Amino acid sequence: MKTLTISLSQQQITRLQQAVASGSYASNSEVMRDALRLWEQREELRELEINRLKHAYDEGMVSGEGRAVDAHSLLAELKA
Repeated sequence: MKTLTISLSQQQITRLQQAVASGSYASNSEVMRDALRLWEQREELRELEINRLKHAYDEGMVSGEGRAVDAHSLLAELKA
């Protein structure tokens, strides 16, 4: 593995040290690897959500032209 130098706030350092001291993690590196895994998962979920929204947008665009509807008419249609 390659060594990487990073800068952390004092609060981040304290939390990292607490995680290791409590036994939740074996080392600072393990904490950072876990944090990066969580970040990667979040980024993957964000990409999936963006793709889902793009797909929904495309479906909406090909579904036809929109129409103007007022609240009263829309409620009447929903009740019917």
